[in-house]
Amino acid sequence: MKAVTFGEIMLRLKTPEYLRIVQSNSFEASYGGAEANVAVSLAMLGDQVSFVTKVPTGPVGQAAINEVRRFGVDTKEVVRGGERLGIYFFEKGTNIRPTNVVYDRKYSAMSQCDPSDFDWEKILGDADIFYFSGVTAAISDATAETLKQALDYCRAHGIEVICDLNYRGKLWSTEKAQKVMGELMQYVTFCIANDEDFEATLGIPAYDGDMEHGIDQINSYKAGMKEIVDRYPACKAVASVLRNLHSAEDGEWMGIYLKDGIYYESPIHTVHSLEAVGAGDAFAGGLLHAYMNGYEPQELIDFSIAASVLKLMIQRDFNMVTEADVRGVMKAAGTNLQR
Repeated sequence: MKAVTFGEIMLRLKTPEYLRIVQSNSFEASYGGAEANVAVSLAMLGDQVSFVTKVPTGPVGQAAINEVRRFGVDTKEVVRGGERLGIYFFEKGTNIRPTNVVYDRKYSAMSQCDPSDFDWEKILGDADIFYFSGVTAAISDATAETLKQALDYCRAHGIEVICDLNYRGKLWSTEKAQKVMGELMQYVTFCIANDEDFEATLGIPAYDGDMEHGIDQINSYKAGMKEIVDRYPACKAVASVLRNLHSAEDGEWMGIYLKDGIYYESPIHTVHSLEAVGAGDAFAGGLLHAYMNGYEPQELIDFSIAASVLKLMIQRDFNMVTEADVRGVMKAAGTNLQR
């Protein structure tokens, strides 16, 4: 099977160690973004995947694409043009101080794309799965309209659509998110919804905002997942990450998966995180890999959450793990894994 992911790749500028942005006079440069992260995960796991985006012509845009391509992601359908690459600034939190991200992506090449930039017949002609996140829909009205055209093509040609709702309050309001994503969800066959995604994006209560007791709310998550499949007939399955976060580094993580009316729960992983950015994308990457390779439901959710918690131990956006790495976590015992 082949997957196509569609979204914005950005230049990531990180402060050294735990410095705040206002303190730092230097930044470490790398690249990342939700759909690029998922594409790299799939390539690392041995799957066929293409990443589609728009970047400016020139060395910065080329460097971003080179970074994705070197892991085996197909980038031949990337569009060139526009004025600039989106940027995000990242400062790592610790203990009671949370991690913080500042976006600088207005007027980026991707945000200024035109739906006519993308030839979906050519891009999706040999695809089995199309993946996007709510971040892409939030970038601009142009990206939301471009997504709509891609999804129309998918529906007409039997291509499965997997979406991570991935709400970002720094990019759009709940009102705008619910309006746009409510329409796009009519096309989605498999949905990922975590934490505030349910209510902020779809208006479905499932989580009360208490990050220290997310796992304790598993029953309301399950009710929210059922509401998604009841409300959107095309959507046949939903997966979620649940977390009890005690500090910026310490917590418990697990996943749940609803398929054919049955809920599948992963083990609970107790972790001390090095860097949490990209863990949700690692979950999505693990999930797509498991789905594309025909894993049974319990194995699918166990594999997905193991991939996600491994990302907590890896710096930068991309999840640099193999299938053997993920299966090693799945087989772990003792204090690192609790049922």
